[in-house]
Amino acid sequence: MDEKPKAVWSVYLIRMASGSLYCGISTDVERRLAEHQGSARGARALKGKGPLTLVYQQLVGDRSQALKAEYRIKQLHKRDKEKLVSGAMLLSEAVDL
Repeated sequence: MDEKPKAVWSVYLIRMASGSLYCGISTDVERRLAEHQGSARGARALKGKGPLTLVYQQLVGDRSQALKAEYRIKQLHKRDKEKLVSGAMLLSEAVDL
């Protein structure tokens, strides 16, 4: 039996034109960004909010870990999200995986 290799998931932050940050997860962040920018498969929250800029991405492991990281990042204050973006805070400091 051939087992498929498990996908590695990433958590990412996208900056909207307003300066707001959107958090999501994906196995292919570049593809997902392209979907957000011009595809019907993009997140509804990002429609008409462009230009969109990928400002942060971090590998987190499996889908379960990615969902937990996404949830916890969404609970952070914007100042802490900005610390992640600038590199002043590591994901491991912000999120308990």
